[in-house]
Amino acid sequence: MNQGSHCDLSTNDLHRSCVSLVPLFNHLDKQQMDKIVALARSISYPRGEMIYHSGDRSEGLYILHKGRVKVYRLSENGKEQLVRILKPGEFTGELSLFDAKTHDAYAETLEAVELCIIQRDEMQQLLQSHPAISLRMLTEFSSRLADTELRAARIAMESAETRLALYLADLSEEQQQLTIRLPMSRKDLASHLGTTPETISRKLSVFEERGWIRQTGSKIVEIFDLDSLLLI
Repeated sequence: MNQGSHCDLSTNDLHRSCVSLVPLFNHLDKQQMDKIVALARSISYPRGEMIYHSGDRSEGLYILHKGRVKVYRLSENGKEQLVRILKPGEFTGELSLFDAKTHDAYAETLEAVELCIIQRDEMQQLLQSHPAISLRMLTEFSSRLADTELRAARIAMESAETRLALYLADLSEEQQQLTIRLPMSRKDLASHLGTTPETISRKLSVFEERGWIRQTGSKIVEIFDLDSLLLI
């Protein structure tokens, strides 16, 4: 893990806030939560910092408290393949809990972040003593696998235009509004959808010309005709 410019934030309140955000833990009672809070170590990183590289040894479970983190892989020719964007309450490093492996991806901050880290051995003890945590972790794994399979199927079977339209519709449902904020850059969005940034920009312009959306800057999209996006 990158040790360059992070700093410890050893406040109990921050630990509790961080841990209580995570669906893995928020069902626990106060006494159980206190035990986990005591295990967590808080670290902050500035924007654009690498949290870990592919090949680094994983320390344990990384829980995001504030900010956003990009997890990605690099192909043999150096092309970036986005795995996911982590938001507060989400986690990474879970595979190390079952096997002392190195990371197979990279994690980079998209903005200033605060993380809580629970060491591998301590997290394994928690899983053994609290089976409900293990079940919640399996639920999260299943959800991630389903998302990955759906994305792979869309890339294989649908046009870039359809993939982008469905992504905007999904984002509108997730954010529960028709004026949506893209959570990533055009480059990362292209990687996520299996296309190029130029194609993303071109298709957004087509949607705008058809009167389906309006772009405000590079990140804000107003959706005027959700049905047309869903019917592409």
